[in-house]
Amino acid sequence: MTEERLRELRVEIDRLDDEILSLLNRRAQAAIEVGKIKSEHNLRFYVPEREVEILRRLSASNRGPFPGDALKAIYREIISASLALEKPLSVAFLGPKATFTHLACLKHFGESADYVPQINVSEVFEAVERDVADFGVVPIENSSEGIVSNTLDMFVDHNLFICGEILVEVAHDLLSVTGDIEHVKKVYSHPHAIAQCRGWLERNLRSVPVFDVESTARAAELAVDDPSAAAIAGEAAAKIYGLKSIRKRIQDNTNNFTRFIIIGKIAPKRTGNDKTSILFAARDEVGALHLMLEPFAKNKVNLTKIESRPVKTKAWEYLFFLDMEGHISVEPVAKAVDELRLRAQYLKILGSYPRAV
Repeated sequence: MTEERLRELRVEIDRLDDEILSLLNRRAQAAIEVGKIKSEHNLRFYVPEREVEILRRLSASNRGPFPGDALKAIYREIISASLALEKPLSVAFLGPKATFTHLACLKHFGESADYVPQINVSEVFEAVERDVADFGVVPIENSSEGIVSNTLDMFVDHNLFICGEILVEVAHDLLSVTGDIEHVKKVYSHPHAIAQCRGWLERNLRSVPVFDVESTARAAELAVDDPSAAAIAGEAAAKIYGLKSIRKRIQDNTNNFTRFIIIGKIAPKRTGNDKTSILFAARDEVGALHLMLEPFAKNKVNLTKIESRPVKTKAWEYLFFLDMEGHISVEPVAKAVDELRLRAQYLKILGSYPRAV
C-alpha cells in the first residue's frame, strides 16, 4: 500500500512539473513580446517597481505550505531569466565575486544578469554614469558598523539615483577544500570578517594562525590552493570556488545585516511601500538642525535614519543623510522636502525607491 501510494504521488509530481515547465515557457514567450513592445516604443527594459509588485503580490497570495522566502528566491530567478530574454542587464558591483556585495546582486538580479566587478565604490558609480553598466550595487550601511561614508561621498559628485535597496544577512562560514576542521592549519579572511568571528575562532581554533587578506573572496581563492587552509567567507564563496563548509554561521553577532543600494539613471515610480533618501547641509545658525527637521514633523513624515558626514572641502561643516518613509510623489513627503529646500544650504534628492522585499 505504501509503495503504491508513493508511485501515485511521484506520478502526480511529474505531472505538475510538466505543467510548471509549460507555464514557465508561456511566461517566457509573454516576456519576449513585452521586450519587443518596449524596444519599439523606446521604453525602459527594467522596471523595479513592477518586479516588486510581482513579489509582493505573490507573497501575499501564498497560503503555503511552500515557504515564502523560497517563493521569492524562485521568482527572482524567473524574473531574471525573463529579463535576459528581453535584454540582459549589466550590473556593476564592488568586487570581487563571492563577496557580500556579489551575493546582494545575485539575491536581487538573479543568475541571468551580467555582473561587472569593480575595484572600488567610485568605479561602480563611474561605470553606471558612463553606461558601461545599467545599474550598480554598493553597500550603504551595516547594522553593527553604521553608514558607509565613501558611498555617501559619491552622491555629491555623481548624478545618479538610488533605484532600490537590498538587505543581506552577514553570515560567515568556515570553508576549506576538505571540509574537515582537523586539516585546518591556517585561516584567511578580510579583517572585518575576522573581527566578526573572533569569539568562535578563540573557542575553536585558538592555536591556529589567522591572516588578513583584502577580501573574503581572496581568502576563498587561497583556500582552494591549500588543503591546510580555511577561509572565512559567505555562502556565495563556497558555491563559486567549490569549497566545503566546515562550520556554518560562525559570526559572533547573529543579527548582523548589510544594506546595499542599487544605483542607476532611472527614478522608480511609487509602489505604495517606498523610501526616499536625501542629502542636505544646514545653514550656520542657532538651532539649524531643529529647523531642518521641523518640516518632517509638521507634515507627519516618518524619518527612519539620519547620519552626519563631514564636508571634505570645509572644516567643521557637515552633510546629513536622511531616509524617510514614502515616495517623493506623495504630498506630505513632497511638501516636507520643499520646505527643507528653502531652509537648507544644500539639498539633493538621492531617490525614491521600493523598500526591500
